[in-house]
Amino acid sequence: MEYFHISSHNNTIDEVRLLLDPNCKIVLSQQARERIFKSRDYLDKQMLKAKEPIYGINTGFGSLCNVKVDSDQLSQLQVNLVMSHACGLGEEVPEDIVKLMMALKIKSLSYGYSGVRTETVERLADMFNNRVYPVVYKQGSLGASGDLAPLANMSLPLIGLGEVNYQGRRYPSAEINSVFKWEPLKLESKEGLALLNGTQFMLAYSIWCIIKARKLSQLSDIIAALSLDAYDGRVEPFTEAVHLVRPHKGQLETAAKMRELLKGSELISRDKLHVQDPYSFRCVPQVHGASKDAINYALNAFVTELNSATDNPTILPEEDKIISAGNFHGQPLALPLDFLSIALAELGSISERRTYQLISGKRGLPSFLVAHPGLNSGFMIPQYAQASVVSQNKQLATPACVDTIDSSQGQEDHVSMGANAATKCYQVVENLEKILAIELMNAAQALEFRRPLKSSPVIEEFVSKYRGVVPFVKEDEVMYIHINNSIAFLRDVEI
Repeated sequence: MEYFHISSHNNTIDEVRLLLDPNCKIVLSQQARERIFKSRDYLDKQMLKAKEPIYGINTGFGSLCNVKVDSDQLSQLQVNLVMSHACGLGEEVPEDIVKLMMALKIKSLSYGYSGVRTETVERLADMFNNRVYPVVYKQGSLGASGDLAPLANMSLPLIGLGEVNYQGRRYPSAEINSVFKWEPLKLESKEGLALLNGTQFMLAYSIWCIIKARKLSQLSDIIAALSLDAYDGRVEPFTEAVHLVRPHKGQLETAAKMRELLKGSELISRDKLHVQDPYSFRCVPQVHGASKDAINYALNAFVTELNSATDNPTILPEEDKIISAGNFHGQPLALPLDFLSIALAELGSISERRTYQLISGKRGLPSFLVAHPGLNSGFMIPQYAQASVVSQNKQLATPACVDTIDSSQGQEDHVSMGANAATKCYQVVENLEKILAIELMNAAQALEFRRPLKSSPVIEEFVSKYRGVVPFVKEDEVMYIHINNSIAFLRDVEI
Protein backbone atom coordinates (compact mmCIF):
# COMPACT_ATOMS: atom_id res chain seq x y z
CA MET A 1 0.00 0.00 0.00
CA GLU A 2 1.26 3.47 -0.92
CA TYR A 3 0.36 6.62 1.02
CA PHE A 4 0.22 10.23 -0.15
CA HIS A 5 0.47 12.51 2.87
CA ILE A 6 -1.32 15.85 2.69
CA SER A 7 0.93 18.19 4.66
CA SER A 8 2.67 21.54 4.29
CA HIS A 9 5.33 19.94 2.11
CA ASN A 10 5.67 21.32 -1.41
CA ASN A 11 5.19 18.34 -3.70
CA THR A 12 7.00 17.58 -6.94
CA ILE A 13 5.37 16.09 -10.00
CA ASP A 14 7.13 12.78 -9.33
CA GLU A 15 5.65 12.68 -5.82
CA VAL A 16 2.15 13.44 -7.11
CA ARG A 17 2.54 10.68 -9.68
CA LEU A 18 2.02 8.29 -6.76
CA LEU A 19 -1.66 9.29 -6.77
CA LEU A 20 -2.11 7.37 -10.02
CA ASP A 21 -1.09 4.13 -8.31
CA PRO A 22 -4.30 2.10 -7.80
CA ASN A 23 -3.12 1.17 -4.30
CA CYS A 24 -2.43 4.75 -3.19
CA LYS A 25 -4.33 6.16 -0.23
CA ILE A 26 -4.49 9.77 0.96
CA VAL A 27 -3.60 10.61 4.55
CA LEU A 28 -4.44 14.00 6.10
CA SER A 29 -1.58 15.04 8.36
CA GLN A 30 -2.24 16.53 11.76
CA GLN A 31 -0.75 19.77 10.52
CA ALA A 32 -3.26 19.88 7.64
CA ARG A 33 -6.14 19.17 10.02
CA GLU A 34 -5.04 22.01 12.28
CA ARG A 35 -4.89 24.44 9.35
CA ILE A 36 -8.36 23.42 8.17
CA PHE A 37 -9.83 23.76 11.67
CA LYS A 38 -8.18 27.14 12.28
CA SER A 39 -9.52 28.52 9.00
CA ARG A 40 -13.06 27.28 9.69
CA ASP A 41 -13.03 28.51 13.26
CA TYR A 42 -11.93 31.96 12.10
CA LEU A 43 -14.69 32.08 9.48
CA ASP A 44 -17.39 31.03 11.97
CA LYS A 45 -16.33 33.80 14.36
CA GLN A 46 -16.29 36.36 11.57
CA MET A 47 -19.79 35.32 10.51
CA LEU A 48 -21.12 35.98 14.01
CA LYS A 49 -19.93 39.58 13.99
CA ALA A 50 -20.07 40.41 10.28
CA LYS A 51 -22.15 43.46 9.42
CA GLU A 52 -21.08 43.77 5.79
CA PRO A 53 -21.79 41.18 3.07
CA ILE A 54 -19.00 38.66 2.45
CA TYR A 55 -18.98 37.42 -1.14
CA GLY A 56 -20.17 33.85 -1.61
CA ILE A 57 -20.59 33.33 2.11
CA ASN A 58 -23.70 35.39 2.77
CA THR A 59 -24.29 36.69 -0.75
CA GLY A 60 -25.25 35.25 -4.12
CA PHE A 61 -22.63 34.31 -6.71
CA GLY A 62 -21.21 35.91 -9.83
CA SER A 63 -23.26 38.93 -10.82
CA LEU A 64 -25.54 38.18 -7.84
CA CYS A 65 -22.70 39.16 -5.49
CA ASN A 66 -24.70 42.11 -4.14
CA VAL A 67 -27.72 40.03 -3.13
CA LYS A 68 -27.60 39.38 0.64
CA VAL A 69 -28.70 35.94 1.87
CA ASP A 70 -30.24 35.44 5.31
CA SER A 71 -28.24 33.48 7.87
CA ASP A 72 -30.81 30.70 8.09
CA GLN A 73 -30.44 30.05 4.34
CA LEU A 74 -26.64 29.84 4.13
CA SER A 75 -26.52 26.04 4.04
CA GLN A 76 -29.17 25.89 1.31
CA LEU A 77 -27.22 28.55 -0.59
CA GLN A 78 -24.21 26.23 -0.77
CA VAL A 79 -26.29 23.20 -1.79
CA ASN A 80 -28.04 25.25 -4.47
CA LEU A 81 -24.65 26.37 -5.75
CA VAL A 82 -23.39 22.81 -6.22
CA MET A 83 -26.61 21.63 -7.86
CA SER A 84 -27.02 24.59 -10.22
CA HIS A 85 -23.38 24.60 -11.31
CA ALA A 86 -23.23 20.87 -12.13
CA CYS A 87 -23.55 21.47 -15.88
CA GLY A 88 -20.88 19.16 -17.24
CA LEU A 89 -21.23 18.12 -20.87
CA GLY A 90 -19.71 15.70 -23.35
CA GLU A 91 -17.55 12.67 -22.74
CA GLU A 92 -16.76 11.35 -19.30
CA VAL A 93 -13.43 12.42 -17.81
CA PRO A 94 -10.96 9.48 -17.57
CA GLU A 95 -10.67 7.89 -14.14
CA ASP A 96 -7.02 8.89 -13.66
CA ILE A 97 -7.92 12.54 -14.18
CA VAL A 98 -10.83 12.32 -11.72
CA LYS A 99 -8.52 10.76 -9.12
CA LEU A 100 -6.09 13.64 -9.55
CA MET A 101 -8.91 16.19 -9.36
CA MET A 102 -10.09 14.79 -6.04
CA ALA A 103 -6.59 14.64 -4.55
CA LEU A 104 -5.71 18.13 -5.75
CA LYS A 105 -8.92 19.56 -4.32
CA ILE A 106 -8.11 17.93 -0.97
CA LYS A 107 -4.59 19.37 -1.12
CA SER A 108 -5.79 22.88 -1.98
CA LEU A 109 -8.44 22.91 0.75
CA SER A 110 -5.90 21.66 3.28
CA TYR A 111 -3.78 24.81 3.10
CA GLY A 112 -6.31 26.45 5.41
CA TYR A 113 -7.34 29.36 3.19
CA SER A 114 -10.80 28.05 2.27
CA GLY A 115 -12.83 27.91 5.48
CA VAL A 116 -14.19 24.39 4.96
CA ARG A 117 -14.83 21.88 7.72
CA THR A 118 -12.51 18.96 8.33
CA GLU A 119 -15.31 16.46 7.72
CA THR A 120 -15.82 17.81 4.20
CA VAL A 121 -12.18 17.23 3.31
CA GLU A 122 -12.25 13.84 5.03
CA ARG A 123 -15.22 12.73 2.95
CA LEU A 124 -13.33 13.47 -0.27
CA ALA A 125 -10.38 11.49 1.10
CA ASP A 126 -12.67 8.58 2.06
CA MET A 127 -14.08 8.48 -1.45
CA PHE A 128 -10.58 8.50 -2.98
CA ASN A 129 -9.31 5.83 -0.59
CA ASN A 130 -12.28 3.55 -1.29
CA ARG A 131 -11.98 4.08 -5.07
CA VAL A 132 -15.34 5.82 -5.36
CA TYR A 133 -14.88 8.25 -8.21
CA PRO A 134 -17.48 10.88 -9.17
CA VAL A 135 -18.71 10.98 -12.75
CA VAL A 136 -17.32 14.17 -14.28
CA TYR A 137 -17.62 15.46 -17.85
CA LYS A 138 -15.01 17.06 -20.08
CA GLN A 139 -16.91 20.14 -21.21
CA GLY A 140 -18.39 23.06 -19.33
CA SER A 141 -15.53 24.98 -17.70
CA LEU A 142 -14.34 28.40 -18.85
CA GLY A 143 -11.22 28.14 -16.71
CA ALA A 144 -12.40 31.08 -14.51
CA SER A 145 -14.10 31.45 -12.02
CA GLY A 146 -12.33 28.18 -11.56
CA ASP A 147 -13.48 24.90 -13.06
CA LEU A 148 -17.02 25.42 -11.83
CA ALA A 149 -19.01 22.85 -13.82
CA PRO A 150 -16.64 19.84 -13.55
CA LEU A 151 -15.89 20.53 -9.88
CA ALA A 152 -19.63 20.79 -9.20
CA ASN A 153 -20.18 17.37 -10.78
CA MET A 154 -17.28 16.06 -8.70
CA SER A 155 -18.87 17.49 -5.53
CA LEU A 156 -22.43 16.22 -6.04
CA PRO A 157 -21.82 12.86 -4.31
CA LEU A 158 -20.85 14.69 -1.12
CA ILE A 159 -24.46 15.80 -0.79
CA GLY A 160 -25.91 12.48 -1.99
CA LEU A 161 -26.50 13.51 -5.60
CA GLY A 162 -24.91 12.77 -8.96
CA GLU A 163 -23.24 9.53 -9.98
CA VAL A 164 -20.04 7.67 -9.17
CA ASN A 165 -17.93 4.95 -10.71
CA TYR A 166 -17.18 2.09 -8.34
CA GLN A 167 -15.57 -1.26 -9.16
CA GLY A 168 -16.01 -0.72 -12.88
CA ARG A 169 -19.71 0.23 -12.79
CA ARG A 170 -21.65 3.47 -12.61
CA TYR A 171 -24.05 3.99 -9.71
CA PRO A 172 -26.21 6.76 -8.27
CA SER A 173 -24.03 8.23 -5.54
CA ALA A 174 -26.73 7.69 -2.91
CA GLU A 175 -26.50 3.94 -3.50
CA ILE A 176 -22.74 3.79 -2.90
CA ASN A 177 -22.96 6.25 0.00
CA SER A 178 -25.28 3.76 1.73
CA VAL A 179 -22.77 0.94 1.14
CA PHE A 180 -20.16 2.88 3.11
CA LYS A 181 -22.71 4.38 5.51
CA TRP A 182 -21.83 7.90 4.39
CA GLU A 183 -24.57 10.38 5.25
CA PRO A 184 -24.98 13.28 2.78
CA LEU A 185 -23.00 16.26 4.05
CA LYS A 186 -24.89 19.33 5.20
CA LEU A 187 -22.72 22.00 3.65
CA GLU A 188 -22.03 25.00 5.83
CA SER A 189 -21.34 28.57 4.73
CA LYS A 190 -18.62 28.92 2.08
CA GLU A 191 -18.14 25.15 1.61
CA GLY A 192 -19.90 24.77 -1.72
CA LEU A 193 -18.00 27.72 -3.11
CA ALA A 194 -14.70 26.34 -1.81
CA LEU A 195 -15.38 23.02 -3.52
CA LEU A 196 -16.24 24.63 -6.86
CA ASN A 197 -13.73 27.47 -7.02
CA GLY A 198 -10.29 26.34 -8.09
CA THR A 199 -8.28 24.99 -11.00
CA GLN A 200 -8.23 21.31 -10.11
CA PHE A 201 -9.81 20.13 -13.38
CA MET A 202 -7.22 22.00 -15.45
CA LEU A 203 -4.42 21.05 -13.08
CA ALA A 204 -5.30 17.35 -13.06
CA TYR A 205 -5.02 17.29 -16.86
CA SER A 206 -1.83 19.37 -16.66
CA ILE A 207 -0.13 16.91 -14.32
CA TRP A 208 -1.20 13.89 -16.36
CA CYS A 209 0.01 15.58 -19.55
CA ILE A 210 3.39 16.66 -18.16
CA ILE A 211 4.11 13.18 -16.77
CA LYS A 212 3.44 11.68 -20.20
CA ALA A 213 5.18 14.52 -22.05
CA ARG A 214 8.47 14.03 -20.24
CA LYS A 215 8.52 10.32 -21.12
CA LEU A 216 7.51 10.93 -24.74
CA SER A 217 10.24 13.54 -25.07
CA GLN A 218 12.82 10.95 -24.03
CA LEU A 219 11.30 8.38 -26.37
CA SER A 220 11.43 10.90 -29.21
CA ASP A 221 15.21 11.07 -28.85
CA ILE A 222 15.62 7.29 -28.73
CA ILE A 223 13.41 6.74 -31.77
CA ALA A 224 15.07 9.59 -33.67
CA ALA A 225 18.49 8.03 -33.05
CA LEU A 226 17.19 4.69 -34.31
CA SER A 227 15.70 6.33 -37.39
CA LEU A 228 18.93 8.22 -38.08
CA ASP A 229 21.01 5.05 -37.92
CA ALA A 230 18.54 3.10 -40.05
CA TYR A 231 18.60 5.96 -42.58
CA ASP A 232 22.41 5.80 -42.69
CA GLY A 233 22.63 9.30 -41.26
CA ARG A 234 25.60 11.33 -40.03
CA VAL A 235 26.64 11.95 -36.42
CA GLU A 236 28.53 15.22 -37.00
CA PRO A 237 25.47 17.50 -36.48
CA PHE A 238 25.46 16.43 -32.82
CA THR A 239 29.05 17.55 -32.14
CA GLU A 240 29.16 19.41 -28.82
CA ALA A 241 31.14 22.37 -30.16
CA VAL A 242 28.38 23.11 -32.67
CA HIS A 243 25.81 23.52 -29.90
CA LEU A 244 28.03 25.43 -27.51
CA VAL A 245 27.93 28.37 -29.93
CA ARG A 246 24.10 28.34 -29.62
CA PRO A 247 23.69 27.10 -26.06
CA HIS A 248 19.97 26.65 -25.56
CA LYS A 249 19.61 24.20 -22.67
CA GLY A 250 17.31 21.75 -24.44
CA GLN A 251 19.43 21.82 -27.58
CA LEU A 252 22.60 20.99 -25.65
CA GLU A 253 20.84 18.19 -23.77
CA THR A 254 19.43 16.67 -26.94
CA ALA A 255 22.72 16.75 -28.83
CA ALA A 256 24.44 15.07 -25.89
CA LYS A 257 21.69 12.46 -25.70
CA MET A 258 21.98 11.67 -29.40
CA ARG A 259 25.74 11.21 -29.08
CA GLU A 260 25.19 8.91 -26.11
CA LEU A 261 22.51 6.86 -27.90
CA LEU A 262 24.64 6.40 -31.03
CA LYS A 263 27.91 5.58 -29.27
CA GLY A 264 29.31 2.27 -30.50
CA SER A 265 27.12 2.02 -33.60
CA GLU A 266 28.72 0.29 -36.58
CA LEU A 267 26.34 2.14 -38.88
CA ILE A 268 26.97 5.66 -37.67
CA SER A 269 30.75 5.25 -37.81
CA ARG A 270 31.02 3.98 -41.38
CA ASP A 271 31.92 6.24 -44.31
CA LYS A 272 29.02 8.12 -45.87
CA LEU A 273 28.34 8.92 -49.51
CA HIS A 274 26.15 11.91 -48.66
CA VAL A 275 27.30 15.23 -47.19
CA GLN A 276 24.11 16.23 -45.38
CA ASP A 277 20.95 14.72 -43.91
CA PRO A 278 17.47 16.20 -44.20
CA TYR A 279 16.43 18.65 -41.46
CA SER A 280 14.24 16.08 -39.72
CA PHE A 281 17.45 14.21 -38.81
CA ARG A 282 20.08 16.96 -38.78
CA CYS A 283 18.03 19.39 -36.68
CA VAL A 284 16.86 16.99 -33.96
CA PRO A 285 18.76 18.95 -31.25
CA GLN A 286 17.21 22.23 -32.31
CA VAL A 287 13.64 20.93 -32.63
CA HIS A 288 13.53 18.35 -29.83
CA GLY A 289 15.54 20.71 -27.67
CA ALA A 290 13.09 23.57 -28.08
CA SER A 291 10.29 21.23 -27.08
CA LYS A 292 12.27 20.17 -24.00
CA ASP A 293 12.58 23.82 -22.98
CA ALA A 294 8.84 24.30 -23.43
CA ILE A 295 8.11 21.17 -21.39
CA ASN A 296 10.29 22.51 -18.57
CA TYR A 297 8.50 25.85 -18.67
CA ALA A 298 5.14 24.09 -18.38
CA LEU A 299 6.48 21.83 -15.62
CA ASN A 300 7.52 24.79 -13.48
CA ALA A 301 4.10 26.44 -13.90
CA PHE A 302 2.27 23.23 -13.01
CA VAL A 303 4.41 22.63 -9.91
CA THR A 304 3.68 26.15 -8.65
CA GLU A 305 -0.03 25.59 -9.17
CA LEU A 306 0.17 22.18 -7.52
CA ASN A 307 1.38 23.82 -4.33
CA SER A 308 -1.12 26.69 -4.37
CA ALA A 309 -4.54 27.51 -2.95
CA THR A 310 -6.89 28.58 -5.73
CA ASP A 311 -10.09 29.31 -3.83
CA ASN A 312 -12.11 32.53 -3.55
CA PRO A 313 -12.70 34.33 -1.26
CA THR A 314 -9.37 33.66 0.42
CA ILE A 315 -9.57 33.23 4.18
CA LEU A 316 -6.49 34.77 5.85
CA PRO A 317 -6.71 34.16 9.61
CA GLU A 318 -3.19 35.45 10.22
CA GLU A 319 -4.05 38.71 8.47
CA ASP A 320 -7.53 38.84 10.01
CA LYS A 321 -8.96 39.24 6.50
CA ILE A 322 -11.37 37.60 4.08
CA ILE A 323 -10.55 38.85 0.61
CA SER A 324 -12.41 38.28 -2.64
CA ALA A 325 -9.83 38.19 -5.42
CA GLY A 326 -9.00 36.02 -8.44
CA ASN A 327 -6.80 33.05 -7.55
CA PHE A 328 -9.29 30.81 -9.34
CA HIS A 329 -8.32 32.29 -12.72
CA GLY A 330 -6.79 29.66 -14.99
CA GLN A 331 -4.48 31.86 -17.09
CA PRO A 332 -1.30 30.63 -15.30
CA LEU A 333 -2.22 27.14 -16.56
CA ALA A 334 -3.87 28.02 -19.85
CA LEU A 335 -0.77 29.58 -21.42
CA PRO A 336 1.65 26.76 -20.52
CA LEU A 337 -0.93 24.15 -21.53
CA ASP A 338 -1.20 25.72 -24.97
CA PHE A 339 2.59 26.02 -25.17
CA LEU A 340 2.93 22.35 -24.19
CA SER A 341 0.47 21.34 -26.92
CA ILE A 342 2.51 23.26 -29.49
CA ALA A 343 5.78 21.72 -28.28
CA LEU A 344 4.40 18.18 -28.40
CA ALA A 345 2.73 18.72 -31.78
CA GLU A 346 6.16 19.69 -33.12
CA LEU A 347 7.72 16.47 -31.81
CA GLY A 348 5.03 14.64 -33.78
CA SER A 349 5.51 16.76 -36.87
CA ILE A 350 9.25 16.10 -37.16
CA SER A 351 8.68 12.41 -36.32
CA GLU A 352 6.35 12.01 -39.30
CA ARG A 353 8.94 13.65 -41.58
CA ARG A 354 11.55 11.09 -40.53
CA THR A 355 9.04 8.32 -41.23
CA TYR A 356 8.44 9.77 -44.69
CA GLN A 357 12.17 9.74 -45.44
CA LEU A 358 12.49 6.11 -44.30
CA ILE A 359 9.80 4.84 -46.70
CA SER A 360 10.97 6.91 -49.69
CA GLY A 361 13.29 4.32 -51.22
CA LYS A 362 16.46 6.32 -50.53
CA ARG A 363 19.95 5.37 -49.31
CA GLY A 364 19.64 1.71 -50.16
CA LEU A 365 16.33 1.14 -48.37
CA PRO A 366 13.51 -0.46 -50.40
CA SER A 367 10.41 1.58 -51.18
CA PHE A 368 7.93 1.36 -48.30
CA LEU A 369 10.39 -0.87 -46.43
CA VAL A 370 9.40 -4.23 -47.94
CA ALA A 371 11.55 -6.54 -50.02
CA HIS A 372 9.00 -6.79 -52.85
CA PRO A 373 7.24 -3.41 -53.26
CA GLY A 374 4.44 -3.44 -55.80
CA LEU A 375 3.06 -6.79 -54.81
CA ASN A 376 3.31 -5.46 -51.25
CA SER A 377 2.31 -1.95 -50.09
CA GLY A 378 4.45 -2.43 -47.00
CA PHE A 379 4.65 0.64 -44.77
CA MET A 380 2.88 2.97 -47.19
CA ILE A 381 -0.33 3.45 -45.21
CA PRO A 382 1.04 3.56 -41.65
CA GLN A 383 2.71 6.84 -42.70
CA TYR A 384 -0.57 7.92 -44.27
CA ALA A 385 -2.39 7.26 -40.99
CA GLN A 386 0.42 8.93 -39.08
CA ALA A 387 0.11 12.05 -41.23
CA SER A 388 -3.59 12.22 -40.38
CA VAL A 389 -2.86 12.25 -36.65
CA VAL A 390 -0.06 14.80 -37.10
CA SER A 391 -2.48 17.09 -38.92
CA GLN A 392 -5.02 16.75 -36.12
CA ASN A 393 -2.36 17.71 -33.59
CA LYS A 394 -1.56 20.82 -35.58
CA GLN A 395 -5.22 21.78 -35.39
CA LEU A 396 -5.39 21.02 -31.66
CA ALA A 397 -2.27 23.12 -31.06
CA THR A 398 -4.18 26.29 -31.94
CA PRO A 399 -4.16 28.20 -28.62
CA ALA A 400 -7.31 28.22 -26.51
CA CYS A 401 -6.06 30.87 -24.08
CA VAL A 402 -6.40 33.73 -26.57
CA ASP A 403 -10.19 33.38 -26.47
CA THR A 404 -12.57 34.78 -23.87
CA ILE A 405 -16.37 35.01 -23.69
CA ASP A 406 -18.26 37.07 -21.11
CA SER A 407 -20.31 35.14 -18.57
CA SER A 408 -22.43 35.87 -15.47
CA GLN A 409 -23.87 39.08 -16.93
CA GLY A 410 -20.42 40.52 -17.50
CA GLN A 411 -19.11 40.03 -13.96
CA GLU A 412 -16.83 37.32 -15.30
CA ASP A 413 -15.72 39.28 -18.34
CA HIS A 414 -12.34 37.67 -19.00
CA VAL A 415 -11.88 33.92 -18.75
CA SER A 416 -8.88 31.73 -19.54
CA MET A 417 -10.43 28.85 -21.50
CA GLY A 418 -7.77 26.81 -19.70
CA ALA A 419 -10.08 23.81 -19.42
CA ASN A 420 -10.28 23.60 -23.21
CA ALA A 421 -6.51 24.02 -23.37
CA ALA A 422 -6.22 21.11 -20.92
CA THR A 423 -8.48 18.67 -22.74
CA LYS A 424 -6.85 19.57 -26.07
CA CYS A 425 -3.42 18.95 -24.61
CA TYR A 426 -4.54 15.55 -23.36
CA GLN A 427 -5.51 14.61 -26.93
CA VAL A 428 -2.23 15.96 -28.31
CA VAL A 429 -0.32 13.76 -25.86
CA GLU A 430 -2.26 10.65 -26.83
CA ASN A 431 -1.77 11.47 -30.51
CA LEU A 432 1.97 11.96 -30.09
CA GLU A 433 2.22 8.49 -28.58
CA LYS A 434 0.57 7.09 -31.72
CA ILE A 435 2.83 9.10 -34.02
CA LEU A 436 6.02 7.95 -32.30
CA ALA A 437 4.79 4.36 -32.29
CA ILE A 438 4.49 4.46 -36.09
CA GLU A 439 7.93 6.01 -36.52
CA LEU A 440 9.33 3.25 -34.31
CA MET A 441 7.66 0.60 -36.48
CA ASN A 442 9.30 2.07 -39.58
CA ALA A 443 12.70 2.64 -38.01
CA ALA A 444 12.92 -0.88 -36.59
CA GLN A 445 11.85 -2.28 -39.97
CA ALA A 446 14.45 -0.19 -41.81
CA LEU A 447 17.22 -1.26 -39.45
CA GLU A 448 16.79 -4.90 -40.56
CA PHE A 449 17.79 -3.94 -44.10
CA ARG A 450 21.20 -2.79 -42.73
CA ARG A 451 22.11 -6.21 -41.35
CA PRO A 452 24.55 -7.64 -40.53
CA LEU A 453 25.73 -4.20 -39.35
CA LYS A 454 24.48 -3.18 -35.95
CA SER A 455 23.42 0.02 -34.31
CA SER A 456 24.66 1.00 -30.84
CA PRO A 457 24.25 -1.38 -27.88
CA VAL A 458 21.61 0.93 -26.37
CA ILE A 459 19.53 1.04 -29.54
CA GLU A 460 19.93 -2.68 -30.24
CA GLU A 461 18.67 -3.50 -26.74
CA PHE A 462 15.68 -1.18 -27.24
CA VAL A 463 14.87 -2.79 -30.61
CA SER A 464 15.24 -6.26 -29.11
CA LYS A 465 12.59 -5.44 -26.49
CA TYR A 466 10.40 -4.01 -29.22
CA ARG A 467 10.71 -7.15 -31.34
CA GLY A 468 9.14 -9.08 -28.48
CA VAL A 469 5.96 -7.15 -29.25
CA VAL A 470 6.10 -6.16 -32.93
CA PRO A 471 7.71 -8.45 -35.58
CA PHE A 472 9.62 -7.66 -38.73
CA VAL A 473 7.13 -7.55 -41.62
CA LYS A 474 8.20 -9.68 -44.61
CA GLU A 475 4.97 -9.56 -46.63
CA ASP A 476 1.79 -7.48 -46.27
CA GLU A 477 -0.11 -8.08 -43.04
CA VAL A 478 -3.00 -6.45 -41.18
CA MET A 479 -1.11 -3.41 -39.90
CA TYR A 480 -3.40 -1.86 -37.30
CA ILE A 481 -2.66 -4.74 -34.93
CA HIS A 482 1.07 -3.98 -35.11
CA ILE A 483 0.39 -0.26 -34.70
CA ASN A 484 -1.68 -0.86 -31.56
CA ASN A 485 1.00 -3.15 -30.17
CA SER A 486 3.62 -0.52 -30.92
CA ILE A 487 1.57 2.09 -29.02
CA ALA A 488 1.22 -0.30 -26.08
CA PHE A 489 4.98 -0.89 -26.11
CA LEU A 490 5.70 2.82 -25.76
CA ARG A 491 3.12 3.13 -23.01
CA ASP A 492 4.63 0.29 -20.99
CA VAL A 493 8.36 0.50 -21.70
CA GLU A 494 10.57 1.78 -18.90
CA ILE A 495 13.36 4.14 -19.89
